[in-house]
Amino acid sequence: MGLLSLVQLFAVIVSLFAPGVLSAFGYTSSGGYFYIDAGSANPLIFSVSQSSCDIRSIKYRGTELQYGSTGTHINSGLGSATVSVNQISGTSKYIKVTCVTSTLTHYMVVREGDSTIFMATYITAQPSIGELRFIARLLPAQLPGEYPFGDVSNTNGASSTVEGSDVFVVNGQTRSKFYSSNRFIDEDSHCVFGGSDLMHVCILTPQQESSSGGPFFRDINSNNAGASTNLYNYMNSGHVQTEPYRMGLHGPYLMTFSRSGIPTLKSVGDLSWFAELGITGFVPASGRGTVTGTASGVASGMQGVVHWFNPTAQYWAKTASNGAFTSTPMKPGTYTMVLYQTEFKIATSTVTVSAGGRVTANIAGSVTPANRKTLFQIGAYDGQPTFFRNADKILRMHPSDSRMASWGPLTYTVGSSPLSDFPMAQFQSVNNPTTIKFNLGSAPGAATLRIATTLSFAGSRPQVVVNGWTGPAPAAPTKIDSRGVTRGAYRGYGEVYDVALAAGRLVQGQNTIEIRSISGSSGTTFLGPNFIFDAVELFTV
Repeated sequence: MGLLSLVQLFAVIVSLFAPGVLSAFGYTSSGGYFYIDAGSANPLIFSVSQSSCDIRSIKYRGTELQYGSTGTHINSGLGSATVSVNQISGTSKYIKVTCVTSTLTHYMVVREGDSTIFMATYITAQPSIGELRFIARLLPAQLPGEYPFGDVSNTNGASSTVEGSDVFVVNGQTRSKFYSSNRFIDEDSHCVFGGSDLMHVCILTPQQESSSGGPFFRDINSNNAGASTNLYNYMNSGHVQTEPYRMGLHGPYLMTFSRSGIPTLKSVGDLSWFAELGITGFVPASGRGTVTGTASGVASGMQGVVHWFNPTAQYWAKTASNGAFTSTPMKPGTYTMVLYQTEFKIATSTVTVSAGGRVTANIAGSVTPANRKTLFQIGAYDGQPTFFRNADKILRMHPSDSRMASWGPLTYTVGSSPLSDFPMAQFQSVNNPTTIKFNLGSAPGAATLRIATTLSFAGSRPQVVVNGWTGPAPAAPTKIDSRGVTRGAYRGYGEVYDVALAAGRLVQGQNTIEIRSISGSSGTTFLGPNFIFDAVELFTV
């Protein structure tokens, strides 16, 4: 080969990896790997192991982004799988990688010209590791930053461990991968980013119909762990899980590469073309139906949310200011239909959806009966510890963090104390009890003290002492086998405890209520039994 030919060949090779140069859509097979080229203006080329389904190289605009020691993969890697690839022509050209095990089929799809890997995962059993998740393990030298919550989940350079092997101290602040979470209903895109041209790698989940937990569930999104920057799509995890796992098809979901800003769900566009790909479990729009209606009874200033779920699927929709709602397209079936004010359940019904159908189903709920007289209320029935002490911090840091205000024990005086004088959480070994003081112009007779909670850990529940009288110990709540508040979670089953107060328990003048955390368990500091407050109300009927 002459010198000119060598120079020309070298120029061709360099051009394939030069930023901004259109590459050739297609795939090749070499050395036990499939190499997929998206044919995009900003070149995206990645390799997939033919034996394990692991992604072992991701080059975007000529820059290697894949962490070398561990692959990008489903779960913690499939270990072994039957991996195939084929090119499909439909409304566009597609390359589909299919990875099959005895209980799981994972798909990776590129569409000609898109710097995106479209994915879907079909399961018939929960993975043996206990979690169904996609993890991209990327290079922190190229992608150190995390979006949208910044360094709260950056554990690089940790000096000590707070609990488990996943909550650390970095520069005096508690950090954890759990603090990157966002409610499903609020999810748009979560990303890692960096580099001189500020490239972003983002996960987008247009829907979570086969995940478990509902609209307010949250899970790990990202973590700069030092050796690698990890980007996740959690589908089934066991992290404060309140319902059984769903099988079937999870997805489509996307890992998209960008140097021109952060993509949004609106920018994803129509994914109906997935019907052309032979994806097991994919239900096209023609095989779905919708629910429309009006919700009423939501308190002024709170968001109405309608939630539909059954053993195979879940959906949700926010209501408009007049209560109107329309569901996303749903798979046929009979669903439990729940109305929340923000996150507090106020009504339940059922509805049946048929393929191609549009059913009208109104729903009405209420928190306060017309004949109830409230003597005082602390907080709001919104399913969240809104405005209570440290509620503004708990999603993004550990309760032991030095930036937290003192947990107490605290005393709240009705009529004069701000809500920040009431703790968002009652820790059995930290701030027991919480005391409420209040004055009554006259003895009200029989009354009810209601304590609404959002989440319990290790069997914790409230027992009260009213003017020296000790109320009955409530039965233990349903156990959730997961840490909660220490990993930034506040939502569980939402137990509500009513304590009947006989005439004479409350007196004219000053009254005192102590709320104590009790349980059958023990623990030290924040790692022991605890529950989270939603609202406390004293009322007569």
